[in-house]
Amino acid sequence: MGLRLHAVAPRRGAWWIRRAFAVWWKRPLAFVGLFMFFLFGVLLLMMVPFIGPILGLALLPMLTLGFMIATQSALQGGPVHALQIFEGLRTPDMARRKAQWMICALYALASVGVIELSAWIDGGLFEQLQIALASPNVTPEEVNRLLADPRLAEGMLARMGLATLLSVPFWHAPALVHWGGQGAWQALFSSTLALWRARGAFALYALGWVVVTFAFGVLAMVLVLVLGSRQVVSVLAMPGGLVISAVFYVSLWFSFADSFGEDDPAPPA
Repeated sequence: MGLRLHAVAPRRGAWWIRRAFAVWWKRPLAFVGLFMFFLFGVLLLMMVPFIGPILGLALLPMLTLGFMIATQSALQGGPVHALQIFEGLRTPDMARRKAQWMICALYALASVGVIELSAWIDGGLFEQLQIALASPNVTPEEVNRLLADPRLAEGMLARMGLATLLSVPFWHAPALVHWGGQGAWQALFSSTLALWRARGAFALYALGWVVVTFAFGVLAMVLVLVLGSRQVVSVLAMPGGLVISAVFYVSLWFSFADSFGEDDPAPPA
C-alpha cells in the first residue's frame, strides 16, 4: 500500500504520549511482557561472545516495529504477543524481508560506530566506571576520580547526541518497509524527512517524556519521605522502568500513524 506523508501539528507530540498510556492501560501486562521478552532475549544474546551483542543491537529496529504491530492489533481488539517482535522478519515478501535485514544490519553497524567513537572521546572511562560500579571492592575514591574526569561528561554528551541522531532515520524505517513496501534506503530517507517535518511535534514529545520521567522520580521521593524508607526507590525502579519503556514503545505507533497513516483509519497490517 502507498503511504502519504502528512503535516503533523506540534500539539500531537503530547497526544502520542497520552494515547500510549491509554492503550497500555488496557493491556498493561501484555505490553510489559512483550518488552521483557525482548529484554530477556537480548540479555541471553549478550552472553554469546562477539556476535551476541551485535545481534542484540541489530534486533532493536524489530522491537520498535513489533510494538507498532502489537499496538495496532490492540487498537483493533486483537492479541498482543511475543512473536509480533519478529513479524517484520517473517513476512512472505522476500523484498521486504531483505530490506528489514538491511535495516537491522545498518543499525547495528551505526550503533557500534557510536559506541566506539564515544569510547574514544572519553578514553574508555565509561567502561571503567561500569566495571568499577559492578565490583564489590570498589572504593568511593575510585568512583569519584572517574566521575570527576571531564572526559566522562564529554563522552556521555557524545553518546546522547549521536544516539539521538541515529534514531532519526531508523524511527519509522521498519514500519515504512512493513506497511509501505519501501526499500531500506528509501525508508531511512523517508523517516528522516518525516521527523524533520514533524520536528515541533517531536520536540514536544521529547519534552513530555522528560516530564513523565521527572514526575516518576518526584513520586518516588515523596514515597520515601512518607514511608521513611529509601528502599522504596529500589523497589519502584524496576517496575517503573519497565512500564515507562513499554509505554514509550507503544507511543511509536501513534507517531507513525500521524505521519504516514491514512486520513482516518490507521494503516492495516
